[in-house]
Amino acid sequence: MKKIFLILIILLIGFNASYSNNMPYFELKDLNGKVVKSSEYQGKVILINFWATWCPPCKREIPDFIDLYKKYQKEDFVILGIALDDIKSVVDFKSAYKINYPILIGDQEVVRKYGNIRGIPTSFLIGKDGKIKQRYDGYRTREIFEKDILKELK
Repeated sequence: MKKIFLILIILLIGFNASYSNNMPYFELKDLNGKVVKSSEYQGKVILINFWATWCPPCKREIPDFIDLYKKYQKEDFVILGIALDDIKSVVDFKSAYKINYPILIGDQEVVRKYGNIRGIPTSFLIGKDGKIKQRYDGYRTREIFEKDILKELK
C-alpha cells in the first residue's frame, strides 16, 4: 500500500511539474498568410487548441470556443486555434462554422515544441505569466475550460 501511495505521489509531482514550463515560442501563418508570433499575446490568458477539420471531437469543441472567446476576449483572453490541416479546408471550415477567434496553420515544429502531440484535439491553457497551466488531451466540455480560464483571469 505504501508503495502504491509513493508511486502516486511521484506521478502527481511529475504531472504538475510538466506544466510549469514556459509556453514554447512559435511563428505561424494565419489564414491570410500573415506571420503571427506567440509573443504577440504576452500577458494574456491563452487557450491554444490543436485541431483539424476532419476531427469529430474537434468539431464538438468549436461552438464552446466561439462562445468562450465572445464572452472573455475583452478580459485579456484569447483562443488560438492551431489547425493541423490544409489551408483551403481550414478557410472553408472557419467560414462555415463562423469561428471568431484567430486560426493559425500548424506545422511539425510547433507540434514538436508542444510535446509531440499524438492526438487531437489537444489544448493548452497558458497563464498571463506565460507558463503552461494545463494540458487537455482529447475533448473537454465548456465547463472544464471555463472554470480553468476564470481561475487564470483572476
